[in-house]
Amino acid sequence: MIMLRYVLKRLIWIIPVVIGVSFIVFFATRLAPGDPAQLLLGPYATEETLQQTREELGLDKPMIYQYGYWASKLLQGDFGDSIVHRQAVLPLLLSKLGSTLILGLAALIISIPLGLILGLISAIRQNSWLDKTIMLFSFAGISMPVFWLGMLLIILFSLVLGWLPSSGMYSAAAGNFTDLLTHLILPAVCLALVPVSVICRMMRTAMLEVIQQDYIRTAKAKGCSPFRVVMVHALKNCMVPIVTIIGIEVGYVIGGAVVVETVFAWPGIGQLLLNSILTRDYPLIIGGSILLAVIFALINLIVDVLYVVLDPKIELK
Repeated sequence: MIMLRYVLKRLIWIIPVVIGVSFIVFFATRLAPGDPAQLLLGPYATEETLQQTREELGLDKPMIYQYGYWASKLLQGDFGDSIVHRQAVLPLLLSKLGSTLILGLAALIISIPLGLILGLISAIRQNSWLDKTIMLFSFAGISMPVFWLGMLLIILFSLVLGWLPSSGMYSAAAGNFTDLLTHLILPAVCLALVPVSVICRMMRTAMLEVIQQDYIRTAKAKGCSPFRVVMVHALKNCMVPIVTIIGIEVGYVIGGAVVVETVFAWPGIGQLLLNSILTRDYPLIIGGSILLAVIFALINLIVDVLYVVLDPKIELK
């Protein structure tokens, strides 16, 4: 019952988060230079046509009036219509969200197990050549820009070796699961590099701290095997900070998808939002920001609940 009340309270708190995000993004987009009507009609549009388009889009009204009108529609579940695409924002975002979730899930499937395993090996073999190699890899992974790595992967595996496609989600002549996997490998690996490195370093730090505790030395003195000491006694007790980092990296994967989708022409929500920023498609920008804010809030809620599952001493308040 306590858990249910806590979850419901956190879900209610998503409402002011959505309001705050919508307010900030709405006015930030209005302050940015550029005229959506001009971008929509082109450089040769007459002033009369531009003014008519601004009136149709409601851009001639004061900003506070525009926000109030938009917020009243949002309360009815209406995110408005895209200026460029001329269709409802929410169905448009949801149609692209699936592609982003596929890419993000693939990146997490790669990064979480690999990061945990590398961090565990590095901690167990502390100060060995293997530990130093893994730490060098993780340092390079954190330091390397994602867009630069993406271009390197395209040059090597697509242009030079010809093993994998360089862009898109499916080939023109195919559309099966195998074709999806071949298109998914490069962007998923590119997106997973930073989370792998961060999780690896945090796992190593947490494990080194835990294995120095008294109860670990007691377990060793009782004759427990090294495998049991690490996997049974140490691993569970170092997972709370790891879950925190994983939650943060899930957020990074969602945010980093914007860059990766652009580099690999992946038809997801990140590429859609980037194009909407370039074309000043205000309703789409705000709707996408709200959707991402809700996803981040739900991720934080899941992480907080996992804290209690991993450590019952933590109280939900």
